[in-house]
Amino acid sequence: MPSGTVKYVNADRGFGIISRDDKQPKVFLHISEVNKAGLDTIEKGQRWHFDVEDRGGSSPAAVNLRLEEPTAKY
Repeated sequence: MPSGTVKYVNADRGFGIISRDDKQPKVFLHISEVNKAGLDTIEKGQRWHFDVEDRGGSSPAAVNLRLEEPTAKY
């Protein structure tokens, strides 16, 4: 399952862009998928695990999201 970090957010329009850790093309993140994952907002810097859905001519989209839990730093 790919993972990545939200690098851009347009809260007014309800989307963001995830930069993938595996250096593959960036993926589109829609607020509806974030809501399905149990959150209300997209925030820059969030780390997600996701599946990629090919949407034809549009950018690939992140679906089946799982928020990466932050690790404790000591």
